[in-house]
Amino acid sequence: MGRLKVLSARLSNMIAAGEVVQRPSSVVKELLENAVDAGATQVDVVITDAGRTLIQVIDDGSGMSPSDAVLCFERHATSKISTPADLENILTYGFRGEALASIAAVSEVTLRTRRAEDETATQVVIDGGSGVKTSTVSAPVGSNFAVRNLFYNTPARRKFLKSDNVEFKHIVEEFTRVAIPRPDIAFTLSHNGREVLGLRKAKSLKFRIQDVIGRGVVGDVVDILADTSVVKISGFVGRPESARKALGNQYFFVGGRYFRSPYLHKAVMKAYDEFITEGLTPSYFIFLDVDPHSVDVNIHPTKTEIKFEDDNLIFQVLSACVREALGRNSFGASLDFDREVAVEFPQTGKGLDEYKGQNLSPLPSIDPAYNPFIPGSSADAAPSRPSAYSQGGLSANKQDYGKLFQPSVAEQDALVVDGRYVVTRSASGLMIVNIRRAWERILYERALGALTDGDVVSQTALFPVQVNVGVQERMLLEENASLLSSLGFDISASGPDSIVVGGVPEGYNCDSAGVERMIGDLLLILSDSGTALQEVMQQKTASKFAMLGSVNARVPDSPVAVHHLLDMLFACSNSEFTSNGRRIVSILGTDEIEKRF
Repeated sequence: MGRLKVLSARLSNMIAAGEVVQRPSSVVKELLENAVDAGATQVDVVITDAGRTLIQVIDDGSGMSPSDAVLCFERHATSKISTPADLENILTYGFRGEALASIAAVSEVTLRTRRAEDETATQVVIDGGSGVKTSTVSAPVGSNFAVRNLFYNTPARRKFLKSDNVEFKHIVEEFTRVAIPRPDIAFTLSHNGREVLGLRKAKSLKFRIQDVIGRGVVGDVVDILADTSVVKISGFVGRPESARKALGNQYFFVGGRYFRSPYLHKAVMKAYDEFITEGLTPSYFIFLDVDPHSVDVNIHPTKTEIKFEDDNLIFQVLSACVREALGRNSFGASLDFDREVAVEFPQTGKGLDEYKGQNLSPLPSIDPAYNPFIPGSSADAAPSRPSAYSQGGLSANKQDYGKLFQPSVAEQDALVVDGRYVVTRSASGLMIVNIRRAWERILYERALGALTDGDVVSQTALFPVQVNVGVQERMLLEENASLLSSLGFDISASGPDSIVVGGVPEGYNCDSAGVERMIGDLLLILSDSGTALQEVMQQKTASKFAMLGSVNARVPDSPVAVHHLLDMLFACSNSEFTSNGRRIVSILGTDEIEKRF
């Protein structure tokens, strides 16, 4: 007897579910697309426990006949393909007929559906694909799918689901991708009895984007439009100054269907050359209209990747279209003011003649020991100001800088150069401190202490700042609320897509613009879901928050603030290097200074 055998329908459906139903959001995607294809004008999504307990999608579409209500759960049952030629004219979402069969194989499904011409509705109940029960019930026109206990019969799959916040974030992503291109349909999304998004029919795509993503994003985009014999392009792209480090709000649609395309993403980014700095990504909502015969949507199980016949030409048209829109709106290239530049001293030995004719005023003679409030003060008599860097605060450093420092005699003996460096005297010359790196070290040790010992970082008081972040990003902040609170952030939700920042860790820039930049960088850190041993992960997290704080840190604006910064730096366990090994302090010796004259 041969070894080959045909799999049972139940087992083959469970295997197919591995491709189609990867997590609760996969079910939401499939059911939403079915509702849109059914001609619905109102679609309601009800979620319980991030989809583990219940995923319910209710629409007022065309509904199904009693026979189709049962047949739709059979594998490869579809109304959209009859011949091979039909594959070249796909204009709708689901067409393979695998989705409902796969969902039913790993959950408990109840369907109630009715057509307008039918007096009663049909109810179909399926328990893990093992049996089908039908009955006649009362229900409105349309379809009502209720998917309960997802993966109840495949516990290994259920175990690998992430936290409720993570899974619901994926649900919102799929909901958004279906809702954006259909402003003619009203959508609602609720979770555990609370409405998260309520979208009425919108006048246009821009109004729909505003309702889904937020008013702040819509205010930062410009229109694009191109019409060629190969592709028609429309939509919106972000202004260069609104580009962010974190990926988000990048959408491609073709025929009203969301798809991913790293290739076309490069076309957009190419258009932004000279407009944004490397590492930033603009928002965009781009809609392509092409001949269905030139698109293959059958290359990926979830239909999120497609293939164009003339992809190279579309690349060129798209890039030119975006660049034309940017040029039309007169956007100039932005400058990277965060780039660190090393201190450069002019080499004037052989090139001294170049400076002839310039008005070089002699430097005034300064006695740093002089105090006008102490008659007869001198270097020997002046009182020293106690500080960490002059009184043994360096014992834990790799190099004992305390031996190099000259005791401070007045707060005015430290200067801030170009908002980047602190320059002060040392016993052997000048000490130069990189301000940003100093803050990075200080904030690293504070963050690490908060993560390992539970030491709450003190917060600075500021007027509350409201920031529009979008629904998904707001949920990401909520998911990490405990971590952020322990680090000294006071962040609370304000509506479905906004937050209010009431406090930030000491040292962070707390003006309105600084807080908005900080939140953008904060979201980038939180979206990095790397895994590692706890100790390593704590160090990595502390390092990321330290770098965030250093970029947004306050520049000392007074001698007292300068000395406060130095006191904090030299109280650190290591004030010589940042957590990633960059030098913080450099000593410019007297001999080296002499060589420059």
